[in-house]
Amino acid sequence: MGIADDAVEVRAKGWRTLAALHGQLDTELERALQREHDLSVVEYTVLDALGRQDGWHMRMAQLARAAALSSSATTRLVNRLEGRGLLARYLCEDDRRGIYTEVTEAGRALLDRARPTHDATLATALDRARATPELAPLVDALHALR
Repeated sequence: MGIADDAVEVRAKGWRTLAALHGQLDTELERALQREHDLSVVEYTVLDALGRQDGWHMRMAQLARAAALSSSATTRLVNRLEGRGLLARYLCEDDRRGIYTEVTEAGRALLDRARPTHDATLATALDRARATPELAPLVDALHALR
């Protein structure tokens, strides 16, 4: 194996480790949010992204990027959340093709109730992941991002 092959393997191993950590965190967050608040991780992510806009809104494309979803998956998700009264959509006055999305009061209230569950579960899941030698460097890197 040459130097270039070694670099490829290091990147591949890093990616597999990152995917393993993400999978572990996602599973624990999904269970806790579903059990306590009837929310999926991606629903929480969308509410959180919109909730951080401080009374503002996001275009659907921005929301798709924030939630790491395709535009069609974002539309389906927004439809579900809008049907539950958690989000509202409206047309952009300047560009009639643009659709804005914002969190409703009911969505903000649910987000406020779910955030402590999310944060506590994430902290516990990261602590648990740190006990796995392969994952510990990534967990440490996440904590260093502050």
